[in-house]
Amino acid sequence: MTAELGHFSLILAFMVAIAQMIIPMVGAHKGWHSWMEMAVPAAVAQFLLTTLSFGALIYAFATSDFSLELVANNSHSAKVMLYKIAATWGNHEGSLLMWVMILTLFGAIAAIWGRNLPPSLKARVLSVQSAIAVAFFAFLLFTSNPFLRLVVPPFDGQGLNPLLQDMGLALHPPFLYLGYVGLSMSFSFAVAALIEGRVDAAWARWVRPWTLTAWMFLTIGIGFGSWWAYYELGWGGWWFWDPVENASFMPWLVATALLHSAIVVEKRESLKSWTILLAILAFSFSLIGTFIVRSGVITSVHAFANDPRRGVFILIILAVTIGGSLTLYAARSSSLSSKGVFSMLSRESGLVLNNVLLVVAAFVVFVGTVWPLVAEVLFGRKLSVGAPFFNTAFTPFMLALAVILPIGAILPWKRAQLRKSMRSLWGVFALSIALGALVLMLQTGTRMLAPIGLTLAAWLVLGALMDMAARVRMGKVPILDSLRRLRNLPRADFGKMVAHIGFGLVIFGISAITAWQAEDIRVAKKGDSFVMEGPISSYKIRFDGARSITGPNYTATQGKFTVFSNGRVVTTLYPEKRFYPVSGTPTTEAAIQSNLVRDIYVVIGDPQDGGGFAIRSYIKPFTAWLWLGGLAMAFGALLSLTDRRYRVAAGARKKKRGQKTQAVPAE
Repeated sequence: MTAELGHFSLILAFMVAIAQMIIPMVGAHKGWHSWMEMAVPAAVAQFLLTTLSFGALIYAFATSDFSLELVANNSHSAKVMLYKIAATWGNHEGSLLMWVMILTLFGAIAAIWGRNLPPSLKARVLSVQSAIAVAFFAFLLFTSNPFLRLVVPPFDGQGLNPLLQDMGLALHPPFLYLGYVGLSMSFSFAVAALIEGRVDAAWARWVRPWTLTAWMFLTIGIGFGSWWAYYELGWGGWWFWDPVENASFMPWLVATALLHSAIVVEKRESLKSWTILLAILAFSFSLIGTFIVRSGVITSVHAFANDPRRGVFILIILAVTIGGSLTLYAARSSSLSSKGVFSMLSRESGLVLNNVLLVVAAFVVFVGTVWPLVAEVLFGRKLSVGAPFFNTAFTPFMLALAVILPIGAILPWKRAQLRKSMRSLWGVFALSIALGALVLMLQTGTRMLAPIGLTLAAWLVLGALMDMAARVRMGKVPILDSLRRLRNLPRADFGKMVAHIGFGLVIFGISAITAWQAEDIRVAKKGDSFVMEGPISSYKIRFDGARSITGPNYTATQGKFTVFSNGRVVTTLYPEKRFYPVSGTPTTEAAIQSNLVRDIYVVIGDPQDGGGFAIRSYIKPFTAWLWLGGLAMAFGALLSLTDRRYRVAAGARKKKRGQKTQAVPAE
């Protein structure tokens, strides 16, 4: 009965979404306030009904209701409760229902907290948001119904892919969908602005928090996915340029460009047309990612390879959403005239260059991802585009972005003098070069990746700190005055600094891992030892044998490895080779000992005919800096979101105090 309630709630939400799509839009066109106001209760009702439906599906998985086809195909009674619940979104239908629920969540938040929005704009935004929901409700109900019953329920289920039975994958999809779907709000604001024919500084202030929120969650989601791939797949890598990885990375790159472009609209009322286009492209790439993951056209450990007919439905959604919005953009973009003018050397120009690099990098990833599909369809040839292409084609754009970022951040608006602006950065530049040269002299060999990476990382980190110091006139006024200025700076300035520092840490982590990691692959028997050279110290790893263990729903061969450094025991590692009887699938569980300097990473493989086990070992320097950098970027976005200019209550408080200044809209 619970499943039927969930199904009925989903149908009701679909009907409410249709009404919300039409009535507020007509009301905004006619100026009928009662029709426009209908969007608020409709958006809230839509979210509550979809949440009830999703809760019913979670209940079915938690109670192992194998009369539901979805539960029977993706769960098992022997699974741990956490992974029973995570299995709700570990499949196509359940994850799509979560996708729609998050879509309605954002609509409800905009409806409740959008009090400062002009009524017509708010009605149109919620109407466009609901139009997206209508498309995905239809996709869910007509092709991917999660509540289908089986005539003869099985005694037990088939279980979930063991690779997905992991904490990293339990957290990865929700955060990723919050990012994917969050970009729908930027899209809705862009389409609503095109319909109204007006984009100004207030519009930019309304759209930036939504983009920041989506970007923050997308950053966290990508980080969780990378972390999972690093320790779960046993390949020792943190990024593989897998098509599904690229599907989340492309909208992240465009959303990053959108964030910076919206700043120009807010501060200078320039780049209006370009910013609208970026908002459309960011969500379009999210939809393209949905097609890549759900159409069955690619094979990946975390793709939903389903009936290709579903891919046709998504293609129709893509065509209508992207084609319709771009057609509207082409028809109305000429009315979005920019007021601000700026010289070739200015902060605006720096942000334009930033945008160009990010968007071109996104299209490089897009071409590399879809070209094998295009080649197979048009030419009948099976091609593989792997890491060598992406590393060669993508990296130069990120290097250029890292070089210009500190310079662009410190340039004044409208017009700048490079010599004057660079005064505070020359010391940073010299110190960054010196650090890179020091690493070049200390490392063995002549590899340039690590010195270049450290130079760019130092340039970004020190440049961000110097930008903040320049804002508070550090060294030019008394220290107490500087501290007072620092206290009074908007939190968005602190968020920008932390995010740029995080970008620098990510660059350093990538460079250090790529340049300095040590790898050893061998067959080892009990008692065998081998030495691995790290960038700072060497390690002796002794294989102490293997034993069979039994887990909640798997059996495993567990190895024991003792790691020594300078004759002292550093750690004992227990990697596992697991086998899940229900699905008949083996998995690899790497054992990792981490600190800020290096990771010791050991994987045990299959037993060999001549005795012993296949062993893969790595020393990975400064891997933790990669994860810390990603967290810093997400935390920077969170800091910016707490800026008082983006809080709805700020306007209300000002009104209550009787101030004459107008509140800054936050949505």
